[in-house]
Amino acid sequence: MTTLTIATAQIPVGCDPAANGAAVREMMTAASSAGARLVQFPEGAISGYPGDRAAKQALADWNVGWAAIREQLGRVAALAGDLGLWVVVGGAHRLTPPNRPHNSLYVISDRGEPVGRYDKRRCSHTEIGEWYSPGFEPCVFDVDGFRFGCALCIEINFPELFLDYAASGVDCVLFSSYSHDPIFEVLARAHAAACTVWISVSVPAQCGAAMPSGVIGPHGYRLGSRTADGAPGLVCVELDRDDPALDVALHKARPWRARARAGDVYEARRVDDPRSADKSRF
Repeated sequence: MTTLTIATAQIPVGCDPAANGAAVREMMTAASSAGARLVQFPEGAISGYPGDRAAKQALADWNVGWAAIREQLGRVAALAGDLGLWVVVGGAHRLTPPNRPHNSLYVISDRGEPVGRYDKRRCSHTEIGEWYSPGFEPCVFDVDGFRFGCALCIEINFPELFLDYAASGVDCVLFSSYSHDPIFEVLARAHAAACTVWISVSVPAQCGAAMPSGVIGPHGYRLGSRTADGAPGLVCVELDRDDPALDVALHKARPWRARARAGDVYEARRVDDPRSADKSRF
């Protein structure tokens, strides 16, 4: 297939898994009605994220509603199967005490089955010191001939993660965040253009003013976006490999940069010239 429609959601994310889950399912239904095959949600979309005081205290006290989180994930998975919709949704993942949980993105297939989970690898100083255990593996999965990777929040500051995904043949990186830092917008657009991949952005409504949810094309420009006022809503975008606006990025820059990174094209043209070796003359 040369096209695939995906949706990215901007919803309020709080500390109540039931309220979070209801907001997720509402957007899932809207995404399915819009013809999307996959819908993405923010960091901590089910469990909440310690970006607000209540969630922070809950993690610090280990007073996390694990049963409620598991129930909501089950309901999300059941609806995904009913709708025939792939879902990528954020939430804390419980480990065996006293190990801290992972900060994760759950990948749920259109059959309503959990088929993967991305555990945040580059946790922040506070996250690793107080709240979470790090993950160590990328997450790559395929939907209808398009390959997806996952990244979370502060990982936008680590270009090697996006380069690794590009080297793995990923078409689109699903980037979910809970941040008020507007520089994330600049970095996401730069990674999309440098790696020639789509980057889908999903943030909570309360963070949307700094970087609204939407989809950035492989040329570094937004193809769809929520409004800058941070209002909740959904963005649906068709990933189109034959879009003329993306021809240079996808069909010229991407293969050339892959060849350039391999280095063979340059090694084959290495010259044995004293004027090249001597760096001390004009």
